Amino acid sequence: MEKGAFYENARGDLTGPLSGIKVIEATTTWAGPMVGCILGDLGAEVLKVEHPKGELSRSFRPQLPNSKLNVPHETVNRNKQNLSLDLKHPKAREIFLQLCTKADIVVENFKPGTLSKWGIGYQEVSSVKPDIIYLSISMFGQYGPLSKRPGYDPLAQNFTGWSSLNGPPSIGSTKAPTWLADDLSGLHGVIGALAALTHRNETGEGQHVDVSLVDSLLFQSNGFLTSGSLDIPLQKLGNRSAITDPVNVYKCMDGEVFVAALLQNHWKALSVLIDKKELSDLSADQRKSKRDYIDTVVADWCLNKSTERVVTELSAAGIAVTKVNTFKEAAQHAQVNNRDMLQEVKLSDGQLAPLTGPPTKFSKTPTRIRSGAPKVGAHNDEVLGALGFSGKDLIQLKKEGVI
Repeated sequence: MEKGAFYENARGDLTGPLSGIKVIEATTTWAGPMVGCILGDLGAEVLKVEHPKGELSRSFRPQLPNSKLNVPHETVNRNKQNLSLDLKHPKAREIFLQLCTKADIVVENFKPGTLSKWGIGYQEVSSVKPDIIYLSISMFGQYGPLSKRPGYDPLAQNFTGWSSLNGPPSIGSTKAPTWLADDLSGLHGVIGALAALTHRNETGEGQHVDVSLVDSLLFQSNGFLTSGSLDIPLQKLGNRSAITDPVNVYKCMDGEVFVAALLQNHWKALSVLIDKKELSDLSADQRKSKRDYIDTVVADWCLNKSTERVVTELSAAGIAVTKVNTFKEAAQHAQVNNRDMLQEVKLSDGQLAPLTGPPTKFSKTPTRIRSGAPKVGAHNDEVLGALGFSGKDLIQLKKEGVI
């Protein structure tokens, strides 16, 4: 299908499928902001409530070239408005609760009990907005013996057992290069919020949605928690697969390729291509039992060929294969650019930068990055003015350290 055909009947009058939904985001760092990012990308009106001094992610690295802004913060805080508000200040409570009366969803990722201590937890918010969807993301969840403990993404990866299986067999536990638990809990947070929103729209009932980094990572671990509970051994396989072989990275003259011949017909095609037709009838289990030999055979065939040749020949035979790219190479690929996975966005300092675009495509209500991450308090006048605060009021609130 051509891109134009997919969007042939697209509407241009909506920000996305969640157009009209209002979100208040009281978050920091990554998991919570990721929820707001996705909801904002999908067209919701997201207001990020941030401490007047700025949140932690504003100091992250790497920085954008010739800018004081950084890649992670700009990536996860686009498509949002920003209100500076010290939530610990007594006067902030009433402002926050006023905002919540006009919201559909509230998102927070503080340690359990923190917002309740400040008078803006689920009970307090639902008392002024009974049908609110109040999403809380934390390390261990709102209840359980460890619920009061603080925690971050790498701790979740190691607590769950995930890191114990990551990386090559020759080294110890290894965390993912990305904030995997944060990303997954952010995704489950969005799913939970939208499911609760659907329930509210049908029944009028709001509710508290509780998402844990640990739970999210355990759920997305291919059933490994079940295996662990039954004492089923789990192997650290590196690039190999527990299903069959060959599934691995192989060196070429100018780089590496990843080959995955999972299906029997794929193996038959590959065995013919690499001039090992006598191995074509080996079953998946037989190939696993001979995985070192199979790997050697495929590796020898790839070694003196270019990555382009290997990818071209295997793809023509219907075998799953890709060149092992760097992120720089991925950013330059026609597939990535055709899918609008890099979108040029004007940032708060006036510069243009290519930010990672929304992954989900909608034929009728397309999404895009509509605005870059705002400065702290960029929308104070607009947001607080709508609540009835005058310019004089704002000056006083700033003087008192509320905003």
